Order: sequence, then structure tokens, then C-alpha cells
Amino acid sequence: MTSAEALRAVELLASRPLVRLVTEIDDNGAIPPRRLAATLPDLSTHQLRSASDTARAHGLIRITPGAGLELTQAGTELADLYDAMARWARLHAVPAPVCEFSSRIQCVLDLLAPSLTTERPDGAEAGLARLRTLLNRWLADNSQVARVSEPGPVA
Repeated sequence: MTSAEALRAVELLASRPLVRLVTEIDDNGAIPPRRLAATLPDLSTHQLRSASDTARAHGLIRITPGAGLELTQAGTELADLYDAMARWARLHAVPAPVCEFSSRIQCVLDLLAPSLTTERPDGAEAGLARLRTLLNRWLADNSQVARVSEPGPVA
């Protein structure tokens, strides 16, 4: 994976609407498309549409008749990665002792991004180095995230 692809993937994965969509489905199960706005009322219609389009284009969610939007295997693995990142961030009070889940994910991804295309992260503590390894493994298994062009910005 090139540096540009890694940065594009990190930017995509750090998108607050995408984090919210993936973790909501992971925590509470499939979301009927007509219930998306009620399920995630803090996101605009544009953000919801863009996040769901992007997640489908990158193989993170699928629409199942009768159930709605549900995670694919890649989406489930991403939700697990998000959980690991959030646990590390909570333990280290990153970016603050109290903050939104998506802010924790964004901060950890920002910390990891510079080291994704190098052999070793400079001065990273063991937990952050473990997250880097998990993220690199997920990105290697899901290279479509960095290579598929986005249907639009996920604000």
C-alpha cells in the first residue's frame, strides 16, 4: 500500500459518520434503511447517505432484504478494530478524559497514520504499536478501502 493509499484509507476510516454507522450496526444490529435517520439523528441526511454509500462501495455494509443495512465480515472486523482503538484511547485519556467515541477513533487514527508506511512507529508505546499492527492487517485484508474511489465526501 502506498503512502497516499494509506492516508486515504485512514481519512475514510476516521470519518465520523462512517464510525457512527459501523458502530451502531455492530452494537444494535441491522438498521432498516427507512429508520437510518431516526437511528442516527445527530447526522444529516447528506452525511447518512454519503456514509452508507461509502460503506457499501468499500464492502463494509450490505443491504439485506427484510433486515436492512448490516455489516459484512470486513465491517465487523472494522468495528472490532474501532473498539480496540477506543479502549486504548480511554485508557490513555486520548484526546480527553471524556469525549465522543468517534473522536477517540479519529485521534488514534491520526496518531497511527504517520507510521503506517514505515517499519516501526517512532517512540510508540506497546499498545499503540499493537493497534498499528491491527490496522495494517485490516488494511491489507481490505485493500479495496484505499483503492475504490469514494462516491462522495463523508463529512
